[in-house]
Amino acid sequence: MYVGTLALDVLLGDVRSLKQKRSVIRPLIADLRRSFPGAAVAETGHLDAHRRTQIGVAVVASTPRHCNDVLTACERLVAARPEVELLSARQRLLSEED
Repeated sequence: MYVGTLALDVLLGDVRSLKQKRSVIRPLIADLRRSFPGAAVAETGHLDAHRRTQIGVAVVASTPRHCNDVLTACERLVAARPEVELLSARQRLLSEED
């Protein structure tokens, strides 16, 4: 069993309030959940910042390749969104031996 995690550091466009931030982040998280139903997705950082957020994704799989494939596809989906700028993406893979 393998657990893959992905931390996406995202810069939002012209967002001036937490309410506007939510209006950008909620559809993005919903799209990730809809596209990858086996993955857990949540806003995990920069919760009080207006123009920045961190999105965490986790997936459990039987092979490390499957974890990597799902997390890479999640990263591409976020990077393709025109309303946000992906600043960094950090993947981590854990196995039963870790």
